[in-house]
Amino acid sequence: MIKILLADDHKLLIDGLRSLLEKQKNLDVVGVAKDGLETVDLAAQYKPDIILLDISMPQLNGIDAARKILRDLPDTKIIMLSMHADRRYIQESIRIGARGYILKESAAREVIKAIEDVQKGEIFFSQSVRHQVLHEYVKWIRQGDNSSYSPLSVREREVLQLLTEGRSTKDVAGILNVSVKTVESHRKQIMDKLGLYSIAELTKYAIREGLTQLD
Repeated sequence: MIKILLADDHKLLIDGLRSLLEKQKNLDVVGVAKDGLETVDLAAQYKPDIILLDISMPQLNGIDAARKILRDLPDTKIIMLSMHADRRYIQESIRIGARGYILKESAAREVIKAIEDVQKGEIFFSQSVRHQVLHEYVKWIRQGDNSSYSPLSVREREVLQLLTEGRSTKDVAGILNVSVKTVESHRKQIMDKLGLYSIAELTKYAIREGLTQLD
C-alpha cells in the first residue's frame, strides 16, 4: 500500500484528488494539508511514501515545504502540483529533489501513473512539462561542450579513436592523410591533455566515453 499525503489549499481540487486516489486499491490517503506548514507537520507525523504538493501554498510555499521535508525525510518522494508549466518552478523543483511535476489539469490516469512511476523510483513530468524540461536540457547542452573529451580537438578525437581501435601510427597517418610525425604529435597532445600516458589507459578512456567499442 502506497501512503499518500495531499497538500493543496483548494478544497475542490483536494476533494477530487482524494476521491480519485481512494478508489485505487494500492493507494492510501493518510492525510490532507491546507498550507505549507501543515504539510511539513503532517509529513513528519505520517511519514508518507509520496506527497502530492501544491507549489502555491499559504504560510509556506510548496518549494520551501518540500525542501524542509526532504531534509528530514529523504526517502519521501514529492510530486509537485502546479497550474502552469512555469520554467522557474520546474527548475527549482528538480533542484530540491522533487521526483515529479504534474499540472492540475492532468487527467486522472496521468496522476495515477505519476504516483506509480515515482514510487518505482522513476521521475515523472506532465507532457507539456516534459517538453519544457527537454527544451531547457537541449539549451544547456548547446551553451557549451560539457562532454568529458571536450579538451580534445576534432582531429585529436579522430586520432584517439583510430589508435585505440588498434591502428598503428603509420596506419593512422595513411587514413588521415597526414605524416607519421603529425600523428605522433597529436598522440602526445592527447596524452598531455588527458593525463594518460599509455595506449591501455587511452583505450579504457575511449571506451568509457563512447569513442570506441570492445569487439
